Amino acid sequence: MQDNRNFDNRTLFWGDNIDFLRAMNSDTVDLIATDPPFNKGRDFHATPDSLAAGASFQDRWKWDEEAHPRFTDALKNKAEKKKEYAQVWTVIQSARASWGDDMGAFLCFMGVRLMEMHRVLKDTGSIYLHCDPTASHYLKGLMDAVFGRKQFRNEIVWAYTGPSNATRWFPRKHDTILFYAKSDKAEFNREDVRIPYKQLNVQHQKEGDGRGIGGNLTRENVDDYRERGKVPEDYWLEDRDGMSPVGRSPNERTGYPTQKPLALYERIIRASSNPGDMVLDPFAGCATTCVAAERLERQWVGIDLWEETKDLTVSRLESEKRMFAVEQLTVTQTPPERTDDGKVASPDLTLKVQRQLAKWQRLYRQEIFDYLAEAQVTSAGLIICAGCGRSHEYEYMQLDHIRAKDDGGEDYITNRVLLCGPCNLWKSNIYGLAGLRRANKGRKDQRGKVWMQDEEAARSAQVRAQRKAEEVRDTLI
Repeated sequence: MQDNRNFDNRTLFWGDNIDFLRAMNSDTVDLIATDPPFNKGRDFHATPDSLAAGASFQDRWKWDEEAHPRFTDALKNKAEKKKEYAQVWTVIQSARASWGDDMGAFLCFMGVRLMEMHRVLKDTGSIYLHCDPTASHYLKGLMDAVFGRKQFRNEIVWAYTGPSNATRWFPRKHDTILFYAKSDKAEFNREDVRIPYKQLNVQHQKEGDGRGIGGNLTRENVDDYRERGKVPEDYWLEDRDGMSPVGRSPNERTGYPTQKPLALYERIIRASSNPGDMVLDPFAGCATTCVAAERLERQWVGIDLWEETKDLTVSRLESEKRMFAVEQLTVTQTPPERTDDGKVASPDLTLKVQRQLAKWQRLYRQEIFDYLAEAQVTSAGLIICAGCGRSHEYEYMQLDHIRAKDDGGEDYITNRVLLCGPCNLWKSNIYGLAGLRRANKGRKDQRGKVWMQDEEAARSAQVRAQRKAEEVRDTLI
C-alpha cells in the first residue's frame, strides 16, 4: 500500500494530542507505543535539578471537565445506531457505575484518543498501551471496544522490585502493557526478541541412544541452543531482561516523573516494527519511545503537552551521539493538513469547518433532556412518555427522535422528545413517533394489559415538547 503520510519523520508535536491525531492521515503509522496517564488520582513532578526539571502533570479526572458533552453525545449516538465503536459508551458507563465519575472521565479522555489511534494505524500495525493496576482492567475493556476483542494479543506484565511500605497487601510491583493488533496482518518479529536461556539441564546421552534432551539438543549443541534462546513470555522481569526501573539506571535517568527504561520500549519496537517503519507516541513525555525508535533505525513522531519535550529529546539524542537526528528535528504546534478523505474516528468532532449553527442547534443532550423534561412534567413531578402516556420519574426517561435520523431527522431539540425506556427500545429505528403510538395500542405488557395507557396524554406530551423546543429556538436564535 502506498504511504500517504502527511507528517515528517522526527517530528515533535507540542499540544493536546487529540488535535494532532485527528490531523494525521489514516493508515500511516506502523506502531504505537505509549505511556499515558493512569488515573492514579495524584500529581506528578520531575526531580528538581534534573534534565526534566519543571515537568509535571495532574493525573486527576473530573466528569464535568474531561467528559466533554459533544464527545459523549457522539458516543451515545454511535451506541444508539450500533455504528463503529458503539460499545465504547457502554464501557464508560460501566466504569462510572463500578468505580465512579473520575474513571468515567478518564475513559472518555482515552476513548476519543484510542479511536483516532486505531484510525491512523496501518492494517499491519499494532499498539502497546502502558498502564498499571489502577485502570488496566477498564482500559482493556475500552480497547476491546475500539480494536475488537479478537485483536487482543497480550497483557504483558513488567515486574520489578523495590522498597515498599505496604502493610495490608502484597507490594504492588508491576505495570501492565496491553498489546493489540489492528488486524490479523499485524507484524510480529518473534526472532528479533529472543532472549538467551539462563540455564539448561542437559543430561549425558546414553551410549547408542542417538537422542538428546529436547529432541536434537545434545551436549555438543547446547551452547548454540542457549544462545539462540527463546521468545520471552508475557511477563518481563527486571533481573532477567535488564529492564530495571529508570531510578536505578543513572545513565538513562532524566528526572521525568514517569520515565520508563529504554530496554522495555526497544523490545516492543523490535517485536512489532521493522527498520524504516513509523513509530508514534501520543504521550511522548521524556521521549523514551522516540529515542528507542531512533536507536533501532525506525522513523518516529512524538506528541506531548509539555513545552520542554524538545529540549529533553535533543539532550537525550545528543547523549546517544545522534546529532543528525537533532539537526533534522521538527517541533511544531501546528497540526498537519489532511491529504486523504479527512474522516476522523468520531464524526461529530470533525476537524472540517462545519456550517455555522445557531446556539439552539448546539445544545448538548443533557440540556435538551432538561428542557423537554420541564415541558412534559406532570403536576406530581413525573414525566409523561410521548409514546404511551405513562408517567415516570425523571431517571427512567430517555431522549429520542420524533423523526428517525435514518429518515432524515436531526439531533436538534425541535426533533426530540422524551420516552420511557420500553417505548424507546421498541421504537428503535423501526417506527416514527406516530407509528410507535399505533403499535403500542396493540402491544401488551406482562399482565396482559394494552401498553398504550393514555393516547391523549402521549400526544399532549409531544405537543408540549415541540412548543418548548420552539420557545428555546426563538430565545436562543
